[in-house]
Amino acid sequence: MLKEGIIIGERYEIISRVGAGGMADVYKAMDHKLNRLVAVKVLKAEFRGDGSFVAKFRKEAQAAAGLTHPNIVNVYDVGEDRGLYYIVMELVEGITLKNYIDKKGKLSVKEATSIAIQVSLGLECAHNQGIVHRDVKPQNIIISVDGKVKLSDFGIAKAINSNTITANVMGSVHFSSPEQVRGGFADAKSDIYSLGITMYEMVTGRVPFDGDTTVAIAIKHLQEEIIPPSRYTPDLPYSLEQIILKCTQKNPERRYASIGLLIDDLKRSLIDPQGNFVQMTPLGTNSQVLPVAGVAKSGVTGNTTQAETKRVPSSQSVSQQTQKTQRYIPEEDDDDIDDDYEERRQRRAARNAKSKKSRSSKDSDAISSKLEKAITIGGFLIGAIIIIILIVVIGMMAGLFNNNSDTTKHTSETSQTSDTSEISSVDGVVVPDFRNRTLEEAQTLAGQYGLKIQQTGTQESTVYEEGKICAQNPDSGTKVDPEATIEVVVSSGSSKITVPSGLVNATQAEAETALGQLGLTATVELQSSDTVETGRVISVDPAEGTEVQAGSSVKLIVSKGKEAPAVTTFPLPEVAGYDQASASAILDSYGVLYTVVEVENSDTAEGIVLYTDPASGTEVQEGQTITMYVSVAPEETDTTDTDDDYWVYYNGFEQPADYDGGDVRIELVQQGGTSLVYTGPNPFEPYNYYPSAIEGIAGESTGTVNIYEYNPDTGAYDNLIGSIELDGFIDPADYPG
Repeated sequence: MLKEGIIIGERYEIISRVGAGGMADVYKAMDHKLNRLVAVKVLKAEFRGDGSFVAKFRKEAQAAAGLTHPNIVNVYDVGEDRGLYYIVMELVEGITLKNYIDKKGKLSVKEATSIAIQVSLGLECAHNQGIVHRDVKPQNIIISVDGKVKLSDFGIAKAINSNTITANVMGSVHFSSPEQVRGGFADAKSDIYSLGITMYEMVTGRVPFDGDTTVAIAIKHLQEEIIPPSRYTPDLPYSLEQIILKCTQKNPERRYASIGLLIDDLKRSLIDPQGNFVQMTPLGTNSQVLPVAGVAKSGVTGNTTQAETKRVPSSQSVSQQTQKTQRYIPEEDDDDIDDDYEERRQRRAARNAKSKKSRSSKDSDAISSKLEKAITIGGFLIGAIIIIILIVVIGMMAGLFNNNSDTTKHTSETSQTSDTSEISSVDGVVVPDFRNRTLEEAQTLAGQYGLKIQQTGTQESTVYEEGKICAQNPDSGTKVDPEATIEVVVSSGSSKITVPSGLVNATQAEAETALGQLGLTATVELQSSDTVETGRVISVDPAEGTEVQAGSSVKLIVSKGKEAPAVTTFPLPEVAGYDQASASAILDSYGVLYTVVEVENSDTAEGIVLYTDPASGTEVQEGQTITMYVSVAPEETDTTDTDDDYWVYYNGFEQPADYDGGDVRIELVQQGGTSLVYTGPNPFEPYNYYPSAIEGIAGESTGTVNIYEYNPDTGAYDNLIGSIELDGFIDPADYPG
């Protein structure tokens, strides 16, 4: 743990520790180079020794630093200092979605949908740049104090999933996709699965799969049916439940093809909560596009095909695979499993060898018999073909087929087509990409491939124009039989959303939340205003009541308060040498305020300005107060009766430790009264006052010298900075000076 005040990277000063995760500690820090507060995430010691992990961590974090989006916690810097590996990120004041769910139990439909849309927008930005998060979960989603939702830990999750790291795995496995827990390839659809589990927890207050160990939870992700969220939240809208179920399909092909399509359905669910518009991508070529089923009634899971079921590992194999990275199974259990497996493998090998030897002799006899038959049949076929060729050649030479040239040509073409058809029926036809084409264009293209097009419905889309194909089944690149039918969905365009009323004069946070719930993105521009309170919306562009496309950006003009008047400065005019009245008139003409301090001076006429503080030529502004030091005649000392006067030796004053450089007043305090010793500027050595003797009150031989510094706040000498006890007064007649 880093101590407060430590500076890393020669610019980030640690202020306090704000949190900790499985792999890093998070600190609040000040970036002295850009003068802003940041969050610094420092890797824990157990990860620093793994060179491959550190290299992967830095590479992925640097890639994530290129992401800039309102719904992503921005990464500013990545570095290493004295063996500490750190990431500098945007400091977001708020709480995690996990804490928010724990606090509220479950979220409202509009609240959960708004959060899901904002997280999806952040993921869409990352996916478009080829970055997969791989650890989407409520712990990595932050809700700021102004209502914005931000997704954090881009790059970190990817680095963790690339290594055998056990830290924090219990929290992540609840949201891991089946392909991740199998140790397979994770892509953008894995993030969609994790987001679906996150939405499930938002609307129900619980995760769909739970257990005592990560192994148990992982097996449930692979084998168990997901309980529909409406069982725990009966009033959950049908469309949102269908969206969650589609996101959490165990087969990636049955999830949303992209995060953009998920965003479209989430926005539509706000407008049509009970709509039956969510469609499942079928697995087979001839499958129909159907609404998502709630839960299947048979099989391992309603979302898993028979082929997939075969690929799903048993609970024992999952345990063995997980054990290597998480170490939940003791080593002696691992030995027993390996021994059992080796014993079974040897028994199977022995049985296979025996049966193989038995089959070998039978197969040899069968092959010999079949070979003889094939040779006989082949001989007849070859002879027949030769006879046919001879007949055709002789006929053509005799001109028997000249009148039927078109027929011959057609026969040749038919033969060629037949040959091509036979090849296609073996290898299949590769389906082209029909998206972003009109239905007519798609039918023309399909005809070139010997395929058919069938429209199965329409769907709203912010990506594809109205009338263009936005989805197809099977997808492009898939091999199908010739004359197969490709099912397509045509875009109906994006739905219009009305900019809500009540945004003007609302707070910025209220306006952003209202727009986010409708699937609109808010951008903010600050302007000065004399009438609108700071932080409230002055105007909206487009205006309230305007219809805009779903996902559009709405600009909020927000007040930053009254504009401060411009401050002008000017050099302080020279008034030293003027009488006080003239100097005052000069300062008044500039709008400069002043206080007057009288200074005893026998060399200058009384009432003349000696100097100012600050000095002339210094930049000042109108309304600023300065100090004007004016000469006065020194007090006369009565020396008519020297027999009653006493003096004391004193060899100058040392400068007190609390002296700030202002004017000084020195007084001698005795029982009979107080005598002024000195008033004026700095009297301390090596400056301008060296009292070698101080005059005291007749008849008193002791006293205290008090030293005061002028206080500009009170306009008086009331700041005591030193005291000196004096003793040993002598008669002036004995004073040698």
